Amino acid sequence: MKAGRNRISAPSNGTVAPSDTPHQIRSVDRLNQLASQIQVSPRRTRRRKSTPEAPADYSDILEQLSTLHTLARTPDPSHRGYVRQKAAGKLWVRERVEALLDDGSLREIGSVAGEVVWREEARKAENSLEVKRESPAAFTPSNSVQGFGKLVGRSVLLTADDYSLRAGHADGALAEKTLYVEKLALSLRLPIVKLVDGSSGGGSVTTIRKYGFSYVPPLPAFDVVVKQLNAGIPNLGAVLGPAIGLGAARVTICHFSVMAGNIGALFNAGPKVVKDATFEEDLTLRELGGPDMHCRNGTIDNYAPDEHSAFEQLKMLLSYLPNSGLASPPVITSSDDPNRTDLSLRSAIPRNKSRTYDMRRLMTTVTDTESFFKIGSLWGETVITGVARLAGRPVGIIANNPTSSTGGALDAPGSQKLTRHLKFCDVFNLPLLQFVDVPGYAVGTAAERAATMKFGVETALAYYTTSMPVFNILVRRCYGVAGGVMMDCRDPRMRIAWPSGDWGSLPLAGGIEASHAHELREAVKEGGDEAGRRKFDSLKGEYERLMNPVRTANAFGIEEVVDPKDTRSIVCAWAKRFYDEGMSIRLGERTAGTLRPQFA
Repeated sequence: MKAGRNRISAPSNGTVAPSDTPHQIRSVDRLNQLASQIQVSPRRTRRRKSTPEAPADYSDILEQLSTLHTLARTPDPSHRGYVRQKAAGKLWVRERVEALLDDGSLREIGSVAGEVVWREEARKAENSLEVKRESPAAFTPSNSVQGFGKLVGRSVLLTADDYSLRAGHADGALAEKTLYVEKLALSLRLPIVKLVDGSSGGGSVTTIRKYGFSYVPPLPAFDVVVKQLNAGIPNLGAVLGPAIGLGAARVTICHFSVMAGNIGALFNAGPKVVKDATFEEDLTLRELGGPDMHCRNGTIDNYAPDEHSAFEQLKMLLSYLPNSGLASPPVITSSDDPNRTDLSLRSAIPRNKSRTYDMRRLMTTVTDTESFFKIGSLWGETVITGVARLAGRPVGIIANNPTSSTGGALDAPGSQKLTRHLKFCDVFNLPLLQFVDVPGYAVGTAAERAATMKFGVETALAYYTTSMPVFNILVRRCYGVAGGVMMDCRDPRMRIAWPSGDWGSLPLAGGIEASHAHELREAVKEGGDEAGRRKFDSLKGEYERLMNPVRTANAFGIEEVVDPKDTRSIVCAWAKRFYDEGMSIRLGERTAGTLRPQFA
């Protein structure tokens, strides 16, 4: 049967014509049933109530943020913490940030972290319906300002404690903010500056009351900080008030720290806790841990008279340091001629060996004019440490101090200071220039009681486990183990001597008495004390003739004895060679992980 003859159609009115066959009738009935099932009913619509819509531009959220920023950045003169801060002569935390960083450079992290009191407000929308919105009624920001900023054009990260809020103790956001910023410094390889005032996030007994339980004290950021220190990411700290507990630890661990002398103090626990633990009563903050305590025992590197001076020291030191150990220290253009000579250096060291001289004058004459920055000026005074520049290139500086109480002999504090500075130079890729005048290690019962040899050997280990280049200028004495450690710590040795050089196993006077004791006793027996003195003078004259530095140079015991006036040109050429050639090799080794200096 052909398809055209089997087509089925339903009348438009749904009835069956008389001529239709039974099969056609059944098909139409089935079609009608299907049509009734898929018939679309008229849609019923409900009238919706008009509801207010949130602003498409999120202006409501932006308004809340703006309000919180304004509250955080505007001090409340009636707040007791703020009143206490100003009464103590201290800058408010945001005044400090403005004084330290380049104008307008702060980009805050966690700017609205803190506790907010919200209020609900009813407003009229465009459709005249009432809209309920939240807005901040009061805000207590996290008691630390943290973020990115610029320090003399250099990008840095910053943490600054707000002592006016809970004395810097931990709040709900401080620990997380601090840990985040510490991790950022490590990840981005950016210097981090820490302005400490209070416990810097340390605990308080009120925390127990707040949370309803006590806790085992954690230190979640210290592993990150250790990695920063060893990676050569500058950690610079300033004590700008009482640094207590964790705050004291955070600033002490830094590569460099400075205390504002008019307001700073540092201690493990405050006077009230000390009173209960040791029965020491009525201690002031400065008596317990002021600058006269901690700037003289090495806990804090440098003293500054006030906050602004402390900020200047932070800026100055950073200008010598790279962003990390994977970069070269910043080289600047210098107007000081690298070939500059100075005839006054010829007479800088007195011929009379009992007379002393000013080592600082030698250092500042040889290095770029006004480039020397001293580190640790009030402690370990048997040595002078710092940084300077040679034709614009940063270098570390170590010099023995002949005007110290030991005459330049290394004592325990001096050795500790040297050890720290050697590691400092190593992690920052600073070549080291040394001005050597060391009669040996300090001697006597006080020196032995202070464990001078223990700390002296630790210094020796630091010399032999660091790898930055070392250049020695032997300006006068070099005796004993201490002299050997300083002068013989690199192979090949880079060193020169001045005509004033005086070296050996022992200083001459004590050496003659020890080595010729029998001869001297016999002389006294035969001719009395006068004969003994003549014998001593005779031996001394003979040894002084033999100890002429030219004789040592004849035997190649010293590589070169130079005219002191030419010293600057020699050391500038050495620094240039390292920066031009050796620095790229060193940075490649550090990047590859085959060279890993350790500061901590």
